[in-house]
Amino acid sequence: MDEVEFILEEAKEGMEQAIAHLKKQLSNIRAGKASPSMLGSVMVEYYGSQTPLQQVANVNTPDARTLSIQPFEKSLIHEIEKGIMHANLGFNPMNNGESVIINVPPLTEERRRQLSKQAKAEGEDAKIGVRNDRKQAMQELKKIDISEDALKAAEDDVQSLTDEYISKIDSILVVKEKEIMTV
Repeated sequence: MDEVEFILEEAKEGMEQAIAHLKKQLSNIRAGKASPSMLGSVMVEYYGSQTPLQQVANVNTPDARTLSIQPFEKSLIHEIEKGIMHANLGFNPMNNGESVIINVPPLTEERRRQLSKQAKAEGEDAKIGVRNDRKQAMQELKKIDISEDALKAAEDDVQSLTDEYISKIDSILVVKEKEIMTV
């Protein structure tokens, strides 16, 4: 593999990482339906250390508006409730002695708009990441010893790769926004 291909491959990997990060961030933005991923940021005090909720309990969605958290140990119920409150997700956990139940309130129009703005901001961050990868690739291309025609062709390849990933980000955002705004 020559240097140009290597630089293009590195740029592509960076852009893939930006997309993966965007998808992860968007999965934390709730879109009205209950989803176990909504609790992805919840940490629970478990034997003196902060542990992700998924490692100490099963999280299920019995219906579109309810999350059910079944701890592996009953003694963790209060810690799970505390963890959910500390995560500041706007949920009010209730326990029935066996498990923790969360009723996911329907989103208001104002909240949907806020979440949509948040999704757009995450998309913009991802685009910035892609553009930074393009900038770095362009700088690397200028450092290597190739003809002007080869340099121009390589720069065009980097630009088309950038355009491809920016449009991927846009399409991911369109889907997420539709999901958020659907009542």
